[in-house]
Amino acid sequence: MDYTLGKFKGGDTLGGLKISLAAARVNARMTQTAVAEKMNVSKQTVINWEKGKTVPGTAQLQFLCNLYNFPVDYIFLPNECT
Repeated sequence: MDYTLGKFKGGDTLGGLKISLAAARVNARMTQTAVAEKMNVSKQTVINWEKGKTVPGTAQLQFLCNLYNFPVDYIFLPNECT
């Protein structure tokens, strides 16, 4: 699976390192259930995003990053979902 790469807002990269949505969520000390409730989606939707089965839309990804207090440029998402 190919993953997207991005840069931090200041133009710096984290050595190409990115973290998953699941890692960002855990770092924010949130459960999948809590995220689902805040986003008005099902817990299964959050699970599917974290497993790469589906990809959140741009607005949803931005909301997640704001919720997790994590820059969107450091999140990796699969280019193609299976």
